[in-house]
Amino acid sequence: MTRKIKRSVCPYDCPDACGLLIEVVDGKAIKVTGDPDHPFTRSTLCPKMNRYQETVHSPLRLTRPLLRTGEKGTAQFHPISWEEAIDRIVNHWQGIIKRSGAEAILPYSYAGTMGLIQRNAGHPFFYRMGASRLERTICSPAKEAGWQAVMGNTPAPHPDEVAESDLVILWGINAVATNIHFLHGVKIARKKGAKVWLIDTYKTLTSSVVDQTYIVRPGSDGALALGLMHLLVRHSLIDNDFLAAHVQGFEELKEKILPDFPPEKVSRLTGLSPETLESTAKAYGKAKAPLIRLGSGLSRYGNGAMNVRTIVCLPALVGAYGKRGAGCFTGTSTAEAFAMSEVFREDFMKGKTRIVNMNRIGWALNEIQNPPIQSLYVYSSNPAAVAPDQNQVLKGLAREDLFTVVHERFLTDTARYADMVLPATSSLEQSDLYRSYGTYCIQRAKPVIPPVGESKPNWDVFCLLARAMGFDEPFFHQTADDLIDHLLSLPAPMRNGIDLKAFSTGKAVEIPLPSDARIRFRTPSGKVELLNPKQSHPLPLYIPPYGGDEPFYLMAAPSFYALNSSFRERADLLKKERGMLLKMNPADAEGKGFKEGDPVIAFNWLGEVSFVLSVTPDVPQGVVVAEGVWWLEHSPGPRSVNALTSQRLTDQAHGSTFYDNTVDVRPDQREL
Repeated sequence: MTRKIKRSVCPYDCPDACGLLIEVVDGKAIKVTGDPDHPFTRSTLCPKMNRYQETVHSPLRLTRPLLRTGEKGTAQFHPISWEEAIDRIVNHWQGIIKRSGAEAILPYSYAGTMGLIQRNAGHPFFYRMGASRLERTICSPAKEAGWQAVMGNTPAPHPDEVAESDLVILWGINAVATNIHFLHGVKIARKKGAKVWLIDTYKTLTSSVVDQTYIVRPGSDGALALGLMHLLVRHSLIDNDFLAAHVQGFEELKEKILPDFPPEKVSRLTGLSPETLESTAKAYGKAKAPLIRLGSGLSRYGNGAMNVRTIVCLPALVGAYGKRGAGCFTGTSTAEAFAMSEVFREDFMKGKTRIVNMNRIGWALNEIQNPPIQSLYVYSSNPAAVAPDQNQVLKGLAREDLFTVVHERFLTDTARYADMVLPATSSLEQSDLYRSYGTYCIQRAKPVIPPVGESKPNWDVFCLLARAMGFDEPFFHQTADDLIDHLLSLPAPMRNGIDLKAFSTGKAVEIPLPSDARIRFRTPSGKVELLNPKQSHPLPLYIPPYGGDEPFYLMAAPSFYALNSSFRERADLLKKERGMLLKMNPADAEGKGFKEGDPVIAFNWLGEVSFVLSVTPDVPQGVVVAEGVWWLEHSPGPRSVNALTSQRLTDQAHGSTFYDNTVDVRPDQREL
């Protein structure tokens, strides 16, 4: 028996890209622990990754290519060889291209793996083919747009600086579930005497680690920020020297916008009392180093970009952007660390093809287009579960004239509708290069075990398809490690100063921040731009969310034991969630005649979904909460939460609006 400890990286869509230590015995991963040498994650893993080997070696893993034999959605397949699978795919695609052109073929992918090579492996292939392009905006592009409207390309501070803050505001982020390593610095700050606040739409698990929780009405975050700024000005709690030297547009904001947001009005919009607004503003204004950690959920409304933009303005009024441990942290941007154009290869495109927004895949598959989408290739995503307007998505996937190929590890909801399913490797079976959006760490990972069964990485499959399609570019004849070596051979100022020796051995290393990053604002004016003349609204303002006619706002929130639809293959994690719950305030439940554990149906103009009711004071009146994205086979009824979320987009950047939907709730009287 050969036992080895090997390094790897968590590949999931989480801010921190945790360092992993994998115990391998005779080619099998038997234990996964956190890497104590990782500069930020420091050996801590979430409950999902603590037993990652059970996902990697799950008996539910797909190990051979599968060909559909029954009706779509019934998951009836028989195994075939890789050679036959590639031949069938290529022959089908060549027929489509001959009849209708390559734009009739659409890739669909997102962040099933966050590795730079495997995640983006399909881009050069589909660019070379001339397929329709996918606008990948399902997560938080509105958040990025809001930050850039004020701060441009200014880098975020190091996340560990939070330990030097005396007031930490976790705004719209359930950090216990989605950003546990940031809480390391928060705990240090709290031990030093810092106050920690949570601002959210209901009491999450993170409420247990803060001093004060503020519950606001969904979509009202921008109004709260404007109201706080109004009070900071009223009580002379602003940093005039910082504003004069480093901020553009404060006088315009003060004169044209802030007078319209007195406490009485903001109270009506947010649900916080005028007294609470007063005390909150005073505490924030008097803090020496206040830091806002901004989540992504509040950007998933029709006013999402403006919500973020307005909150990002707030620290400028008190000079927080010029201090250590202060300001606003939305996430890190390390895109400049690697020449990603060498991976994307947009130069392979012979012309600009049409763009399909991934949030509107339900519309795209069902509406008449020229040409209509005749083939869908899905990898690193599960649109049947995670895309909005599930009824329309499933209707499109059920089309007999849609040739669907899914490259996956498990028989997900999407894979059940495939004409062909290709077995995919896990992160432990493939080479990749990682950077994070919550830290400044980068890390290289190589396979630590052989592929399970006949599974293959994204990169290898696209190279097989490229050669079968007759694409003769040398690019498609290299390995993933060849491409990584090429990226690392290219100079990048952002990587200057990293520990090359540690990096070469597979350790995570940190990108050093510039010494003048704190007051060198990478905006056109060189200042924090409260006034941005390039924006359609030059000054931040309050835009109401979409809302709806139904009485309850639906919070389609993250789960502690899953990540979107990932980890649903794990029976141990499913058991801990106690089923697909709909959380409701006791007063609302009493008004409806509901009690704990009742089967209920949430419904709106898009569809209806069965849940088990959970009655809890953690949810305010007028709000219901559904945590996690469930596979249909685990749902109480035939649909899951995204049958209730719409394909509407955000105010900027074409993002998703998962949190901007309303529902009503009735008893589920079906025979169960």
